[in-house]
Amino acid sequence: MRKREEIIAYCNSFKDVYEDYPFHDSNWTVMRHKKNQKVFAWIFEKEDHIWVNVKCDPEWRDFWRSAYASVVPAYHLNKTHWNSVILDGTVQNNDIRRMIEESYHLTIR
Repeated sequence: MRKREEIIAYCNSFKDVYEDYPFHDSNWTVMRHKKNQKVFAWIFEKEDHIWVNVKCDPEWRDFWRSAYASVVPAYHLNKTHWNSVILDGTVQNNDIRRMIEESYHLTIR
């Protein structure tokens, strides 16, 4: 997964979510829960790559950061609970999906 459209399509596969552009800036796409409007994925381009900010359990936060150089403390978000995943081809697709799914479940309430 390296393209914004791939991430948006995967996020849309979850139940009761929608795509939003709250900053009137086409660079920023957020994926939200319909029921509570909480964001579970922040998608944007930075440094010639698509980045995805995902919420993570603090117990997993450091694991992902140590497993991949392209998983870093979240850009513009709380670094205790959020990671940025840089889609440069080095993070395995199944791990990207797993992190997005975890973010979805952590923000559903």
